[in-house]
Amino acid sequence: MELVPELRLELLQLVRSLKGGILQRRENGEDLSFLRRNVSARGGKATGTYTNQIRPEAASGEGVPSTLTGLRDELGECTRCRLSEGRRNIVFGEGCEAPQLIFVGEAPGEEEDRLGRPFVGKAGQLLTRIIEAMGMKRQDVYICNILKCRPPGNRNPLPEEIKLCEPFLFRQIEILQPRIICALGTFAARSLLKTEAPITTLRGNFHRFRGVKLMPTYHPAYLLRNPAAKRQVWDDVQKIAAELI
Repeated sequence: MELVPELRLELLQLVRSLKGGILQRRENGEDLSFLRRNVSARGGKATGTYTNQIRPEAASGEGVPSTLTGLRDELGECTRCRLSEGRRNIVFGEGCEAPQLIFVGEAPGEEEDRLGRPFVGKAGQLLTRIIEAMGMKRQDVYICNILKCRPPGNRNPLPEEIKLCEPFLFRQIEILQPRIICALGTFAARSLLKTEAPITTLRGNFHRFRGVKLMPTYHPAYLLRNPAAKRQVWDDVQKIAAELI
């Protein structure tokens, strides 16, 4: 039987609300095993189910991809949100697979979408120079984004897009186990730290993401528009470099 539009919309909103609550509890490290174990009084069968953006087993950590290759396979030719309709390539991430430092940006741009690689446009070239000024090379670090697909016209990521994509980023970080994360720009910092604080107040100090030190700083694209902020970014990355010594 076909649902009337009003009821269908109500059900969709309920499902999204439940999913958001489950994901938030998972991010907070709460025990979600009850979602997998709903034992019936009659037969003792496990009837509960759990749905997230990676795999059902992710609620307990069982069966979750333990390598970047496995995680990329899990992502597949992702159609979890409508960004898939306009992208050319998924931009998963690249770099050292045992890095001390990870750079996390916002989303792929036009060049990144075309080549399937993160930070290869003008902002990426500036990031490469920043990394080299820190005494490292791109191949010494890992670079990725909150979103794996380019938003149309490079618009800001939408909350629903972030919610659907960030579990893959979180798992990337868990697999890579860096000493430090550098969050580039407002969306990366806010998504990782779960805060609405502006980047102007977040940058310059270390925070924590699941036990890993995290330094927010301005996005290289912002520096292209506001060259005067390069001094502040240099101060931030010097603090990172000092921690890595």
